[in-house]
Amino acid sequence: MPFVRDWLVERYAAPALDELADPSGIEVAVVGGGAPAGATEMDALPDLGAIVNFGVGYDNVDLAEASRRGIVVSNTPDVLTDAVADLAVFLVVDVLRGLTAADRFVRSGAWAAGEKFPLTRDVRGAVVGILGLGRIGTAAAERLESCGAEVHYHSRNPKDVAWTYHASTVGLATASDVLVVLTPGGAGTEGLVDAAVLDALGPDGYLVNVARGSVVDEDALVAALEEGRVAGAGLDVFADEPHVPDALLARDDVVLLPHVGSATTQTREAMGRVVLDNVDAFLERGELVTRVDG
Repeated sequence: MPFVRDWLVERYAAPALDELADPSGIEVAVVGGGAPAGATEMDALPDLGAIVNFGVGYDNVDLAEASRRGIVVSNTPDVLTDAVADLAVFLVVDVLRGLTAADRFVRSGAWAAGEKFPLTRDVRGAVVGILGLGRIGTAAAERLESCGAEVHYHSRNPKDVAWTYHASTVGLATASDVLVVLTPGGAGTEGLVDAAVLDALGPDGYLVNVARGSVVDEDALVAALEEGRVAGAGLDVFADEPHVPDALLARDDVVLLPHVGSATTQTREAMGRVVLDNVDAFLERGELVTRVDG
């Protein structure tokens, strides 16, 4: 997050945690890139009053521990909704139409050699299940509906929307041609997409994950792909980033992206401005603009 880092250094001469000679007096910590903010980091900053997270997801922050210490936490909602929703849709289109596989097919010389690229599947008419109908899930659903897909969803509770609700993740997967994971990370959703969900998705179904790698049982996904129990996957996130299992790297039915859901210049700058607004608000008034309630 160079925009944020440069601004913090320029305005506050703010050091990185490992550059601190004396941690006393540090009131705000800006956390980015999924870096942990747990008891160890809080212990290192005895005067900490606020954790400002660069990202909409905050599963990297120990909210319970922060609350216990009276430390408030913020994130960057809304400003990355469109970018992440766009990427989710592009991955749905890619897994159904085989776009990146077709690119590799051309580059390999197979087309010029007279080989035929296999037929793929229409987005129109496909049932796309949205797992987690929050801001980003809703934006992705709207985009997919405009492409002619039939949208189903699962969330903690039914929403006031026209799309079809399923009371369980397995039920949603059973009904879906493509299951799109857009639920928050954290302990509550760890391994939510497990072998049972993948089996419900079935040998003609695809998984797309633009949420957190922890939400999907990665070993179960690899096994399901190897055994033909799911048709393919589009993944922007992984369990141990930046490390991707070799078994996934070798597969042509899996689209792999380096966690770039919000990685546009415009979106990252907008996220940075929300971070800076939170830093200013806390230092000036002891408040946060986008406070997370733990």
